[in-house]
Amino acid sequence: MSGENKRILAEKVFNTLCSAIDKNEWQYDKKDDILTVYFGVKSKDLPIRFVIAVDEERELIRLFSPFNFNMSEGKRIDGAVAVCAASFGMYDGHFGYDISDGSITFKMTASYRNSIIGEELFLYLIFCSCSMVEKFNDQFMAIDKGIISVEEFIAKIN
Repeated sequence: MSGENKRILAEKVFNTLCSAIDKNEWQYDKKDDILTVYFGVKSKDLPIRFVIAVDEERELIRLFSPFNFNMSEGKRIDGAVAVCAASFGMYDGHFGYDISDGSITFKMTASYRNSIIGEELFLYLIFCSCSMVEKFNDQFMAIDKGIISVEEFIAKIN
């Protein structure tokens, strides 16, 4: 596919993303030039932030949900183990972890190559991400605060 056609397709996918967000009346910021939206939703525990980008070159939708806290320096190894354990059983998406600063990000991707993308795909990505972040954010924080051990966390999720 030519570069021009890839851009047209990417913009169509991006417009579908924006339409899905608009229909749910969520507030967001968008950068049309880089085909990216930024927004947040309220959850039971902590706010959940999202960055969703349409990757024109790879024909991918990339969702990132960075956590609102980092694992403290003394808990970074425990954080790495917990993030790996949490990601292991997931059918879709995973947690990314930067051991140098303790940051955690939930990530999902979906290809739109040779596909027709509907708003439902974006809602799936958002709601699935919300579910995973909501399920684990307070548990990761509890490990960081010393409320539970990483061993207790692993026993709980198994």
